[in-house]
Amino acid sequence: MKTLTVVALLVAAASPALAADAPVPSVAVKVQNPLPMSRGPETIALPLAELRKHAPGLDPTKTVVVDDKRQPVLSQLVDSDGDDTPDELVFQASLAAKESKTFSVEAGTRQTPPRDAYKAYGRFVRERHDDFAWENDRVAHRMYGPDLEIWKKEPLTSSGIDVWVKRTNRLVVNEWYMTDDYHRDNGDGADFYSVKMSRGCGGTAIWAGDKPAVSRNFVTSRVLTQGPIRLVFELGYAPFEAGPNLKVSETKRITLDAGTNFNRIASTFKVESGSATKLDVGVGIGKHPNSDLKTEKTSLRTWEAVKDDNSSLGCAVVLLPGTAATLHSTDLDTFLVAKATAGVLFVYYMGSEWSKRPGAGPDAGTWSGVVSEKARDLVAPVKVTLSAKKK
Repeated sequence: MKTLTVVALLVAAASPALAADAPVPSVAVKVQNPLPMSRGPETIALPLAELRKHAPGLDPTKTVVVDDKRQPVLSQLVDSDGDDTPDELVFQASLAAKESKTFSVEAGTRQTPPRDAYKAYGRFVRERHDDFAWENDRVAHRMYGPDLEIWKKEPLTSSGIDVWVKRTNRLVVNEWYMTDDYHRDNGDGADFYSVKMSRGCGGTAIWAGDKPAVSRNFVTSRVLTQGPIRLVFELGYAPFEAGPNLKVSETKRITLDAGTNFNRIASTFKVESGSATKLDVGVGIGKHPNSDLKTEKTSLRTWEAVKDDNSSLGCAVVLLPGTAATLHSTDLDTFLVAKATAGVLFVYYMGSEWSKRPGAGPDAGTWSGVVSEKARDLVAPVKVTLSAKKK
């Protein structure tokens, strides 16, 4: 990190212990699935500013979530701008086809959740040449920092995204770094994916003329919020040549929630020198032997055999619905290239899967279905309605 800053917010399972001698502001939250098939767990993110409109006296640090049976629901306060003040309240819900559920956000005592409630985690790994590694209960990834570029044993300059496969829902990144034996599956998974100079699983590039221009390793990082439900962090990339008379820097904000295979990646590109306002941004997947590639208008997916292991690994990128993208190929990667505006978020999703993860599908067809479901869910997001709760 530039200077490693970790915002540690107290998060809690709801405790409906309420003050009996004072009016209690509360907000009813209706969550509706518009699709004719089940989905979830979905992360419901409630801006605190919107909650206050319905319950002006609600104190977010003394706020809990309960379901319609008055059972506590795990929730998390999220600082989305790094000012050490929460901006959102998040919790999760699973929904059947066309199902609606109602929750209540109300005053109560927040309790620090137990360790096993944490399902999303990430950190800067100084002891491994400045990696940034992150995970949830399904997937794990890492990206490379500046010290790796000058490591004498095995230097690497790459802003591609690595995949670590897991077959446990425990958080294992710290254990794997501690034992330094994560290229072998000792029962929980391993690092079987090869990035090297490619984009890995979902790295970006500026498409300049007929070839991609890529950044070096990240130079800054910061964690904005750290589980148990949602991890949010940022990686900063120094200016790099992105075409004739054009230098661009990039900030990646990555969000990973519990219970999903997909990361939300929001990249902001800043023109440091040059006059461009529109950029061609490529999102790529590295080419590997024995890899089955499928393409759609707004998605790429691969399913490949894992070397020296009787398993398969899937990678996918999904652009936002309606994004106009073109397919490009290089010796290293396959890209979807789309228009972006300098200074404006360019959002896409990156996901991975391993055939040995409990609950995962065994083949490319199943993984294609998972990716299609993600694209479908982006078209028809869960509907959330807030209202002042009647006393």
